[in-house]
Amino acid sequence: MNKHSHEHSWKFQRIGGVDQVVLNTADDIAHLEQLDPKLWVALSCPTLGLELNSKMLTLLDTDGDQRIRIQDIINAVNWLRTKLVKLDSLIESNHELPLSAINTDNDEGKRLLNTAQSVLKNINKAEATSINEEDIKQSTLLNASNIFNGDGILPPNPKLDDELVAYINDALNVMGGVKDISGVDGINTDISKAFIQSIDKWLKWHNGVGSATTPLGENTAEVWQLIQSIKDKCDDYFMRTQLASYAPNAQAALNVDEKFIVPSDNGLLEDKALSELPLSRIEADKPLNLKLGLNPVWRPQIERFKQLVEPFLADANQLTQDEWHYIQQIMAPYAIAVQSKPTLEKVSVTTEPKITIDKLGEKRINEILNSQLADRFAELAERDSKTPASAANVAALEQLVVYHANLYHLLLNFTSFHDFFDLDRRAAFQYGQLFIDGRCCSLCIPVTDVGKHTVLANYSELFLLYCECIRKKPADDGSELKRTIVAAMTSGDADFLIEGRNGVFLDSEGNDWDARVIKIISKPISISQAIWDPYKRLGRFITDQINKWAGSKDQQFIDATTKATQNLATTTDTAPPKFDIGRSAGIFAAIGLAVGAIGTALASIAQSLLSLHWWQLPLVFVGLFLFISGPSVIMAWLKLRQRTLGPLLEASGWAINGRLKINLFLGGQLTTKATLPKHASRTLVDPMKKRNRKYWLIFWLAIITGIVISGAWIWHYDHWHIRTQLGYKAKEPHQSASTDAEKSSTSTSGAAEQ
Repeated sequence: MNKHSHEHSWKFQRIGGVDQVVLNTADDIAHLEQLDPKLWVALSCPTLGLELNSKMLTLLDTDGDQRIRIQDIINAVNWLRTKLVKLDSLIESNHELPLSAINTDNDEGKRLLNTAQSVLKNINKAEATSINEEDIKQSTLLNASNIFNGDGILPPNPKLDDELVAYINDALNVMGGVKDISGVDGINTDISKAFIQSIDKWLKWHNGVGSATTPLGENTAEVWQLIQSIKDKCDDYFMRTQLASYAPNAQAALNVDEKFIVPSDNGLLEDKALSELPLSRIEADKPLNLKLGLNPVWRPQIERFKQLVEPFLADANQLTQDEWHYIQQIMAPYAIAVQSKPTLEKVSVTTEPKITIDKLGEKRINEILNSQLADRFAELAERDSKTPASAANVAALEQLVVYHANLYHLLLNFTSFHDFFDLDRRAAFQYGQLFIDGRCCSLCIPVTDVGKHTVLANYSELFLLYCECIRKKPADDGSELKRTIVAAMTSGDADFLIEGRNGVFLDSEGNDWDARVIKIISKPISISQAIWDPYKRLGRFITDQINKWAGSKDQQFIDATTKATQNLATTTDTAPPKFDIGRSAGIFAAIGLAVGAIGTALASIAQSLLSLHWWQLPLVFVGLFLFISGPSVIMAWLKLRQRTLGPLLEASGWAINGRLKINLFLGGQLTTKATLPKHASRTLVDPMKKRNRKYWLIFWLAIITGIVISGAWIWHYDHWHIRTQLGYKAKEPHQSASTDAEKSSTSTSGAAEQ
């Protein structure tokens, strides 16, 4: 970071557990270079999957690695400081750039102002005092049909003379090209120079090859190409024949194995499999028969080779190993000359070449080199580049307009995350909204690899739904568009959130997608879910056990019925076994003991409850409720406090400073539940439910009667208990006096007896 003569006074705000810088003034933006990188919320972010101006992201990504870093933003701010009079207008994020805001104290600023005026004049807005990105696009489209549109690129425009059009087409086909502002392929000065250099070197090489030894005359080139294609197969054949001579017992292994000529699944022999087999049958030191017994895949090339090299063969129908080596030897000088063929000069192009220089031919190349076409093209390209609104100046003006309108928005989603924590705005990484299970999730992020994403996103402690989204293309071809997103569910419960469930994803452009849940990372969602989760788990456990018990009993009944049916066919007239009263008595006793134990436990619980005061009963149920739900609530509360945005963004390619916590309040805003509109009316009578007021009346009367009886009993019990205690205390003095009298009489009677 550069050192400044004075340190800027920053203002920070604590949001999401992180101190985030507040960028409220132009002075704050101008001094971003002084801000410690550790105090930036983000260190880097990808250029894809962001709801930001794509043109701005492309301009910021100067190295083309599809990432935006702190230095890229600082460079953009420093560039703007030299182009604008003040940076105040950045905070407004106005898409209109006032011409008066352009700094004309330097030559570059003056060129930008002249370019802006030229662009506005071109679209009949000469009196306008501001310019926007759409104005530049309209001007570019109007200039697209002109030969001289300021981009320095000339396509094969029919307005040019035929010779120049032919020259441009030849250069395009051989070297490739670049697109001009109209989107048509053309060439620039660099491509033209590279084209001339390439064909000049090719011509010199071609002349050198022509003077080299050509043992087969005009067929030399074709023979050399054939040798390159069959060389490996011929070398393999002669090596096998030598091995067969060296080891006769290996001859069978050196020939074709039957397993390689078995037809494929469709019953047809495949060329690929046959091409890997030897050229001909292997015998010890046998020459290659050029007429009979050839591999059918290689036969056409071998027969053509035979026709061309026949003058060098002792026997026109066979090729010996010595003859094969001799033919390669006499072709060596030509091969050296061919292998020294020059490559094309390197030049930057966006469209690939279509032909090689050989296709132009020696005659056409001589015509181009002996003409003035290259010089004429260079003059026209220079004239195009010097138009008032040249492509370079228009590009700089467009960069200024785009930065002026969108850079501040990026700062609020990179330097700080004010847009994310502002409930009235949407962050750049929020890709759209997922509607599922009566809720709307607004924290949705695009995902490229679900497997890799889940590894890091799991540490966010968020309940995450990975969804595959599909949408039909507008075209008639019926093809589908696919994308994958991850949505954070931050409120409600997870009872019916399962893999395979369907929803609808609404992207930021308003397009709706069919969404299907393909993976879930399960985490606590809310406190209310944690309160009732133990009871739901208990209910599911009981239901599962009942289902298992019922299933086992059903299977036992089926097995018993099947066995009885089978035994019925083999039953004899023997008497059935007698009823064993002893065994049955034991069973009945065990059942009685179990029922008695249960009854005793219930009676003990009831007695304990009835011995309590009326105000103690609610405390018992509250304590029981806390005992069951308390641990679940505490664990959920601890995990909900750990929910953080950082790992979720890190998994998508961001580099984040700090944790950026998502508390309960923010979670309730990121996932909203279905609520009825204001002033809406609702009828509670469901026509699909059977209405029987008689049973409802009986039910409520029973409830009210039970409450009255319970209250009366509790009142009576407490009243009797109080009276009993008071009566006991009143009788205590009388009982004490009686006891003393009894003791006195007892002692007197004892003395008399003595």
